[in-house]
Amino acid sequence: MRNDTNKMVKLAVLSAVSLLLMFAIRIPFPPAPFLEYEPGDLPILVATFLYGPGAGLLITVVVSAIQAITVSIGSGWIGAVMHIISTGTMVIIAGTIYKRFHTFKGAIISLVAGIIGMVLIMIPLNLFFTTRFLGVPIEVVKSMIVPVIIPFNVFKGVANATLTVLVYKSVAKILRIETSPFSKGTKSISNKI
Repeated sequence: MRNDTNKMVKLAVLSAVSLLLMFAIRIPFPPAPFLEYEPGDLPILVATFLYGPGAGLLITVVVSAIQAITVSIGSGWIGAVMHIISTGTMVIIAGTIYKRFHTFKGAIISLVAGIIGMVLIMIPLNLFFTTRFLGVPIEVVKSMIVPVIIPFNVFKGVANATLTVLVYKSVAKILRIETSPFSKGTKSISNKI
């Protein structure tokens, strides 16, 4: 029972950090300034590596719901659903692979696979939600897939994955986690991170 409470407290802290990052840091994507990168997915990925894809998905849903009524009020529930599906895809893929290959190499492979999954899922999501609910003509959305939508999601995924690799060990120590996906299996690699 105590472990469950401890885990819930840590997930709540990671959720709060995710929201704080979402509110505090918003970087417009130059080819399409209406798209903004925010590192709110970083704590979600950390939670995924610490506690598995279920925990990462739970934080994604909570953060997306709060985001829908605060920061992204313009896109509202549509933005929340798209965020849940896109980040959820990355979390499920990365978390599932990492659970099976609990090493530094496994973590990198899981993040790369998660990025690919997220990028691919955002194509039909934009074609469906952006045209049907935001009123953007399908021709416009199709014309944005290669020059805007794919590069933005690649950038977002790579940025979040890189930040996860850079901060994971420190965050794990703060949360008093003994194991790290970036130190198991290869000491020489973990010393370089």
